Amino acid sequence: MKEQTIFELIHNMDKFTNGVIVQWNKTFSDDLGVSHILVLGHLKQKGKSRPSDIAKILGFTPPTLSYLSEKLVGKKLVTRKMDESDRRIIYLEITDKGAEILKQATLEGERLRIKLFERLTEEERAQLAGLYKKLNNEV
Repeated sequence: MKEQTIFELIHNMDKFTNGVIVQWNKTFSDDLGVSHILVLGHLKQKGKSRPSDIAKILGFTPPTLSYLSEKLVGKKLVTRKMDESDRRIIYLEITDKGAEILKQATLEGERLRIKLFERLTEEERAQLAGLYKKLNNEV
């Protein structure tokens, strides 16, 4: 594939992804960004976790995760729990309120993507699904 074609593909993928994020931020009005939702999603899926582990898995720096977790704790979406055997170790754990916000954010994201992908024909959606599946096998 020509270098220009790959550049155009990457550019259009990034433009689409960024556009979806911007639209989601405009429609989801809980004063939280995508990064906050990623942290909530990790905690919902994996259970209580150390901040350093979350940062590593999600690709955040420790200071970034500290900033995100402060807001989540302040909004009572996440709690801090000390390890019973070693009080120096702190875990983050999602609250019921956090799980509800995550559910709302997920539903809003699904609505947004459905609206966008409805513009494609059935054949185009099938092709795109196949392409994503192929690319996901490489990651």
